[in-house]
Parts: sequence; structure tokens; C-alpha cells
Amino acid sequence: MEMRTLTITVQPDWKAALRAAGKAAQAETYQGETLNFESPDVFLGRLTALRWSLVRQIMSAGEVSIRELARRVGRDVRRVHDDVLVLAELGLIERTTSGGVRCPFADIHVDMHLRKAG
Repeated sequence: MEMRTLTITVQPDWKAALRAAGKAAQAETYQGETLNFESPDVFLGRLTALRWSLVRQIMSAGEVSIRELARRVGRDVRRVHDDVLVLAELGLIERTTSGGVRCPFADIHVDMHLRKAG
């Protein structure tokens, strides 16, 4: 099984981000996967500090139940469940057939640039 990687980008030009992902997908070897956000505000709104904490826990645990994940991070099960739904929607984690969650990525890289306007 090949090690999956994810690069998270912040690119206002979503068409350019899509073209770059399409070009990488045409390569003969695995180039990793990309998740793009159109602005830092959207990125930080969807991937909050609490959600990053969940991703870190899931990556280190392998497969884990939501109840166990909530226990590990000291949070309410319902709130963790809500965050798990968002993370799964974004593709950062996956639900398992046994009802748990796992992170399919061995490496996640965030690529964000801030530039002076003008």
C-alpha cells in the first residue's frame, strides 16, 4: 500500500488550483492529493485548532471510535462527532466499516502564502 500524502493550499484562483491538481493526476507516479481553500479565512474557519487536534489524534491512533476520540481529547462526544463530519466532508478523515474513523494520509502539508497587495 502506497503512502498517501495531502497538500492543503490556499489559492484564491480555484481554477488554477484545479488545473494544477489535474496536471498532477496525469503523472505516471503518485503525486499526492490536494485540498484547496480560496482564502485564509475559509481555511481557518473550516480547519479550526480543535479540528486539527482531532486529525493529529486520529493520525497517531490509526482507527479510533468517535467516543474514544472524544475521551482522548477531553471533549463532548456530540461536538467531536460534529467536527468529524466536517473533517470527513473535507476528505481529511474517513469513516470505517466498523463505525470508527481513520486518516488515510501519512503526511499532510499546508502551503499558504501571504503577499503584500499591489
